[in-house]
Amino acid sequence: MLSDKVQAALNEQINMELTSWYNYLAMSAFCEHRNFRGCAQWLRMQSDEELGHAMKLYNFMQVRHCPVVLSAIASPVTQYESIPAVFKLALAQEEKVSASINALYELALNEKAFAEVVELQWFISEQVEEERTARAIVAKFELIKDDPSALLDMDRELGERRPEPEPGGAA
Repeated sequence: MLSDKVQAALNEQINMELTSWYNYLAMSAFCEHRNFRGCAQWLRMQSDEELGHAMKLYNFMQVRHCPVVLSAIASPVTQYESIPAVFKLALAQEEKVSASINALYELALNEKAFAEVVELQWFISEQVEEERTARAIVAKFELIKDDPSALLDMDRELGERRPEPEPGGAA
């Protein structure tokens, strides 16, 4: 059985992933409303991916016979300064999730929760990729500034994203 500390931290991480899911969904709706459908599609896929991350942890908790305690999710921001501002917030969100995963990994290691350490290695690798992708998108938006044709090209580029395979269940 996992320590109470590790269980609580895993439940907090599930809630953080669900919060990310909800935030990305709101970001997608904002972009869609402004007819940036490529950005909206990218963010919607990111939302789906975050829900998959939450479910991966949820399933892992179930396999380890630990109670899943779901918390309330705050209403997401629904108005943003601009489309580039949305992606800056997305990057900040990914950095926050990475810090949380790293702290959870450290806790699991200190608590000698080795199965959890192994499970969390996937999340650490995933977060490195998530941050890299978000950082690249933000950098592109910073380059194009308010150039309407470049914004449309960026929207088109982001709309080319295709779904990735689901992370699956617990290890």
